[in-house]
Amino acid sequence: MEDFFARSEALLGEKTMENLRSARVIIFGVGGVGSWCAEALIRTGLCHLTIVDDDVVQASNVNRQLPATRETVGCPKVEVLKERLLTINPDAEIVALQQRYVPSSDFPLSTFNYIIDAIDDVSAKADLIVCATRARVKIFSSMGAALRFDPTQVTTGELMSIKGDALVKAVRARMKKTGQKPYRKVRCVYSTEPAQKCDTRGSLMQVTAVFGMTLAGLVVDAIRKETADTN
Repeated sequence: MEDFFARSEALLGEKTMENLRSARVIIFGVGGVGSWCAEALIRTGLCHLTIVDDDVVQASNVNRQLPATRETVGCPKVEVLKERLLTINPDAEIVALQQRYVPSSDFPLSTFNYIIDAIDDVSAKADLIVCATRARVKIFSSMGAALRFDPTQVTTGELMSIKGDALVKAVRARMKKTGQKPYRKVRCVYSTEPAQKCDTRGSLMQVTAVFGMTLAGLVVDAIRKETADTN
């Protein structure tokens, strides 16, 4: 498989690629954000990925979600995505879990090196962030990608410092209500573009996919920096 990842290694270097191949990543939610994150990580050279989502492909997913085509409507998203990812790297270990993360879910978070939160549900998102930071596992979280037009306004920020994002506000309110807060800083992907006032289901692939690619970039960059620190 060396030729397939030669361009990644040319930029990242041999040692970073080794650490990327050995890293264990779990993605919660593989819709319009998480599915693109998964593909970017596998295409870059990640070999151990767990994907978690209880949903099946809906017709309304086709406009923005990687697993969604006319042929896959009704199929479990994680199974469709796993099949696709294995066509990119058949040697990768892809674990597909068709289940939903809910507060107090018994996921062995400490067995992973990185956690990607692409969950929509506020209570589940808040709980996952708290549990991940308690387990001392680095987590990157996606905030509101819907109701935006402009992918150039996607950026990153620290959970407790972001302003103008309704999902961030709801997550922080949930944490305050439950008396929980992250045990360390959490870097999030969000948009500085004000949310549009329209049907709350409105979303576009050119924005959601950039969220997913940015999350993947955060993982790869973290591995790159950690590799440099150990050399």
